[in-house]
Amino acid sequence: MCGRYMLHSDIEEILRHYGITKGWGNYTWPMEVFPSHKVPVVVNTGERELVPMKWGFPSPYRKGLIINSRGETVHSKPMFRRAFQQKRCIVPANAFFEWSRAGRDKTKYQFRMKQSSIFSLAGIYEDFQNDEGESYTAFSILTINPNPLVSLIHDRMPVILPREKEELWLDNTVQDIPLLKSLIQPYDESQMEMEKAHP
Repeated sequence: MCGRYMLHSDIEEILRHYGITKGWGNYTWPMEVFPSHKVPVVVNTGERELVPMKWGFPSPYRKGLIINSRGETVHSKPMFRRAFQQKRCIVPANAFFEWSRAGRDKTKYQFRMKQSSIFSLAGIYEDFQNDEGESYTAFSILTINPNPLVSLIHDRMPVILPREKEELWLDNTVQDIPLLKSLIQPYDESQMEMEKAHP
């Protein structure tokens, strides 16, 4: 799974990286993003736009948040199917974290790109209402079997979109399920690096 990631780039860098001129406001977010945090997410509503969304779909059993969706089944699961077909998004990140376990000890590792500060996590989003009846938008990050680098630490990794595939993923007029599923792949480990991170 992907349970935490880093976004230390400022808003101007994110807008510039994705070629966005529309969207955003006076939102701030913590550098290390946890589930339930509200963070910038890229959508395409005719043009690219940066919008604030909460990380995690509410659980139908009202216990916790569903922060990840399995890339292998996202197109068929009732909770995710409509969002996968109509509401795909990009979650900007500078790194993501996973933990190795040895008995009771856990070691935190950071994964990032070698050549680019910002990279794109494949996400889906949906609109919800909280207990007070207020509307909000939330996203889930897709995961897949890990590449050889991430498999040293964990048995899942987030789906990372190559730069040239971002436009296709964001184009919600595309309904070709096999084509969209072809984007859900472990990222090339030769383009990534890993190091121990602060707890």
